[in-house]
Amino acid sequence: MKDALQQLLAPPGLEATSFPPTSRYHGIGVRTFETVSGQEKVYLKRRFVPPPEAFSLLQIHRVSQGERIDHLAHLYLGNPEQYWQLCDANGAVRPDELTEEVGRELRITLPKGFLGGSNA
Repeated sequence: MKDALQQLLAPPGLEATSFPPTSRYHGIGVRTFETVSGQEKVYLKRRFVPPPEAFSLLQIHRVSQGERIDHLAHLYLGNPEQYWQLCDANGAVRPDELTEEVGRELRITLPKGFLGGSNA
């Protein structure tokens, strides 16, 4: 049974999950299916990477030799575990692809849904 307080505080239309608001999986629902043998399996619904145009651009970062995405997340977002926000803002599925190419321009944006920056 889902926590009543969590359900009350969740924005309308957002499925309650056990993932915190800072997680890329927050709001992603779970589903179950029954196997042929009768076992119930629980899984997360698929999460699609949003289009980069859905984010308000704040600035561009040019990748330097040896940079890591978690370090950039710490620098720009204040938390290395939020690297996934940089992935979303740049349409990346694999985090390491963002720093593989020296000189690549990375979009530093507001989180999806926040208005502001040059795209507001």
